[in-house]
Amino acid sequence: MATGQPTNAIGVRHRSVLAHTPDGMASLDNKQICSPAAGSDYSAKMEDVAQWHKHAQRVKVKILQQVQDQLSDILEKALTEPVHASVNGKTAKTGSSRMDDGKVFMDRVSLLELVLEFDLLFYAFGKLGTVTWVWALMFVYALLVPYYALLFWGSLYHRCTSKPGLSLATALVLATLQISVLGLLPVYAVVRHQLPPASRFIVILEQIRFLMKSYSFMRESAPIIMKNAPKEGEKVRFPTCSSYLYFLFCPTLIFRESYPRNTHIRWKYVAVTGTMILGCLFYSYFILVRLCVPVFTSASEQPFSKRAMVLAVFHSILPGIMLLLLCFFAFLHCWLNLFGELLRFADRMFYKDWWNSTSFANYYRTWNVVVHDWLYYYGYRDFLWLSKRKFRTGAMLSVFIVSAVVHEYALAMGLGFFYPVMFFLFSIFGVVFNFTMNDRRQSPVFNIIMWACLFLGQGVQVCLYCQEWYAQIRCPRTGNSFWELVTPRSWSCSHRK
Repeated sequence: MATGQPTNAIGVRHRSVLAHTPDGMASLDNKQICSPAAGSDYSAKMEDVAQWHKHAQRVKVKILQQVQDQLSDILEKALTEPVHASVNGKTAKTGSSRMDDGKVFMDRVSLLELVLEFDLLFYAFGKLGTVTWVWALMFVYALLVPYYALLFWGSLYHRCTSKPGLSLATALVLATLQISVLGLLPVYAVVRHQLPPASRFIVILEQIRFLMKSYSFMRESAPIIMKNAPKEGEKVRFPTCSSYLYFLFCPTLIFRESYPRNTHIRWKYVAVTGTMILGCLFYSYFILVRLCVPVFTSASEQPFSKRAMVLAVFHSILPGIMLLLLCFFAFLHCWLNLFGELLRFADRMFYKDWWNSTSFANYYRTWNVVVHDWLYYYGYRDFLWLSKRKFRTGAMLSVFIVSAVVHEYALAMGLGFFYPVMFFLFSIFGVVFNFTMNDRRQSPVFNIIMWACLFLGQGVQVCLYCQEWYAQIRCPRTGNSFWELVTPRSWSCSHRK
């Protein structure tokens, strides 16, 4: 009994030690441990366990230290590594340095360094040979066919017993020719020859200009011939061909046989104005290449999300408003003044102070006076005349719809896809703003509201049209069905990766 107590005590003590050993050692038989023969083996095993514990702790500390060092390096690279810079068309990666090493200087350019590669510009204005012959054909037609159609109709009008029948027949024939040559031919040339964007816009805008000019010529000349019957032995007085030729190039869309003319051409003014046009062209190209192309090229590869869309719209506000102002200055000021100076055209009221407008109604009247005059005289006023001045609201809405359709047509043909962003903004928001922010709004606050709407509207247009442009590239059409042609590709392209 005396010898049993120490043995039990030793066994209890050893069991308490084994409770803190690894699970593998806990499976040792208690009887073997308590036996005197196993004392030396047990001591050796306990030493191995202690050494294994120390080794495991050292490995653990070493692994944690390595992971911590790697994470620190990754964070420092993300915080200190400079942006990749493009130098002469090559991508230069400047590397990273630790924060405590200080700033590292190296050979690199600014992100907005002037673009000297004009590959995109040359592409946009490609196939100018096709543009030239299409324009020449439209010009010859617009010069000869409407003019001689007027001569034919006018020479027979006062001698014909059925004046309405003659007028209707001449109008139908001329309308058919207008649709065929000035309507379908430019569209066929653009689609058939796959003209690049800038060349497309040249053809389509010239098509619209010739249509508006020839309509004004007929609309202004026909009533004069109808009212002024020639006396016996006299011939009908027609506008001269030279006056019509001058009208086709002078910066107005309202035909008159004569205009106020300057006495001489200021050639220095012509040179300066031409230089400003080229400057606006290169500046617009710079904005597209530096502020639009990099953003939407990478964004087109990302999945759609509301957050990404909002960020893209706000990113597009600055380039959008800059492009709007550049287009206004290049075309409505420089281009029209250039032709006005070359033709000694004295009336240079091509725009008014639209930037001071406190209402959208005034903005629409003053932004582009040349087009506004055409819409007012041949759209709004003629509609009122036909309706006996009963539907002023209808006349205004018809002008908005016509303008929205023509703007959207020009963009759809110029960009090569149908995405009615311009039509929606013009026909919906434009009409609402025209009636709500009318001429009764005189507070300067409404001028701020007008500019805010312009900023946001331009951002939306640039964003959506750029997204659709890259969606058309990434997800080309698989057919030519109607719905595939009119459905925006950016709505489904992200789901077809």
